[in-house]
Amino acid sequence: MADYAKLSDTELMAFLKEDDNGAYMEIYERYNGLLYAYAFRKLQDRQESQDVVQEVFIGLWERRKGFVLKTYLAGFLYKSVLNKILDIWKHSKVIRQYAELQKLQIDVDSTETDYLIREKEIAAMIAKEIAAMPPRMREVYELKYREFKSTAEIAARLGISPHTVSNQLKNASAHLKKKLGILIFMLYIFPH
Repeated sequence: MADYAKLSDTELMAFLKEDDNGAYMEIYERYNGLLYAYAFRKLQDRQESQDVVQEVFIGLWERRKGFVLKTYLAGFLYKSVLNKILDIWKHSKVIRQYAELQKLQIDVDSTETDYLIREKEIAAMIAKEIAAMPPRMREVYELKYREFKSTAEIAARLGISPHTVSNQLKNASAHLKKKLGILIFMLYIFPH
């Protein structure tokens, strides 16, 4: 039986595709509180925030078989929550009122515009945090998650031990989890 807490998000997603309930529960434990806090800051309604987060996790489970993670799991989950929040706002006409108050020059009825804005925001947040990592940590992280190299391949390529690679990956994941929460908060305080 795997020690799910020690697995990366990518490894958990691989297990999830195989119907591994333990992997699903670990993803839930890692992100439920963070996603709820983010949703609550936007919605200011406890029940609605819980419902949004639950819908995201239910959707993740229902789509697990054919799910292809094109970015990072955290970014995908935050984007999913944000999409649901924007749908709520759109239905209650809050986006239209906000756009008029802020004199935003976007078509608030355009699903494509909403999607592009959300996608760019999440991608920019993640890229910024990866760029802020110490150089060696960033290099290890990018080799693992952008070039899909194994721990052994990374160690051989960089001339370091596999243990050092594992430590760098754990530190990189911890860095992103910590910073992504702060960035989401900043996104709320200083909307673009």
